[in-house]
Amino acid sequence: MQALAWEVPTRQTELDLAPKADVRINDTAAVIAGAGDVAELTPMRWSFPPTRPGAGPLFNYRAEGRSFANANRCLIPASAFFEFTTPENPQQKRKDKWRFSRIDGNWFCIAGLWRPAVGNQPATFTMLTCDAGPDIAPIHKRQIVVLERPDWRTWLTLSRPEGKLLRPSPSQTFRVARAA
Repeated sequence: MQALAWEVPTRQTELDLAPKADVRINDTAAVIAGAGDVAELTPMRWSFPPTRPGAGPLFNYRAEGRSFANANRCLIPASAFFEFTTPENPQQKRKDKWRFSRIDGNWFCIAGLWRPAVGNQPATFTMLTCDAGPDIAPIHKRQIVVLERPDWRTWLTLSRPEGKLLRPSPSQTFRVARAA
């Protein structure tokens, strides 16, 4: 949060971003939302509710060709993300799970959108996706939009066009490993 060069509310501490080994769809996680000159960690549920009967929750949202000027933008802190593929062994029922973490070992922020709480439903967030960069492409055709630290505040304030921010990660950004 200090990297955003914004004030952090005095009521917040590092305990507001307790580490989790895994965050799954519909779990609650801390996201960073900007409000004026303050960056605030806020717990939200991962996934927007279904938009039509029979549809599933919206946990990823395509970034290409869209404007987010009037959207509630957020940053989703993470140390890794996962992708799933059809198993190599046709007898295996579970999909293969792949873990992506930064080669430099740093945590990162994913570009996201959030919606306020409605009635008894909590605030929710979704992650933006784009075409896969070279590190992800051998495993999956899409990737989450990972913002570099200098772009964190820029995404929250949208002080540069989306097209310059919402793009695939360059080569040699992520380490990939088969996860258990």
